[in-house]
Amino acid sequence: MSRIGKLPVEIPAGVEVNVAENNVVTVKGPKGTLSQSLPTEMDIEVKDNQVIVTRPNDLKKMKSYHGLTRTLIANMVTGVTKGYEKVLEINGVGYRAQKQGKTLVLSLGYSHPVEMVDPEGIETVLDGQNKITVKGIDKQKVGQFAAEIRDKRRPEPYKGKGIKYADEVIRRKVGKTGK
Repeated sequence: MSRIGKLPVEIPAGVEVNVAENNVVTVKGPKGTLSQSLPTEMDIEVKDNQVIVTRPNDLKKMKSYHGLTRTLIANMVTGVTKGYEKVLEINGVGYRAQKQGKTLVLSLGYSHPVEMVDPEGIETVLDGQNKITVKGIDKQKVGQFAAEIRDKRRPEPYKGKGIKYADEVIRRKVGKTGK
């Protein structure tokens, strides 16, 4: 039995979970509403403030779907109650970020400023000029947008310049030595 899959997902107060046909799960909470189509092979049932996911048989594919389905539901419940956030740091001389309405303007040493518009349901907050916090209720969208921001100038191993996650460790290299 999948250790993650067999754990029930607790539904906190103020959160509503509905399972429609074809396993379309909708989660409503204080921060918003999330809906996702999950694998139709899984049996998802809501009873006494818990969501229980069961699998029909022990095929390898069903075992992997079991844990995945349960985790996706748990992430949706966490998203509508607490929300998700990723923190990015900008390192480098002259590298900075600015916010203009819903647009994030990054100065990253290119000949032009890089502009990124916040996607639907995602909010970027600046803390100073070199700390960006990406917030939202959908874990996947928050991670994806944070990765897209980081991709504009990845950290390099010699001086550590670029955009990195706050909890990321850059493996530094020694530069070339002169005579």
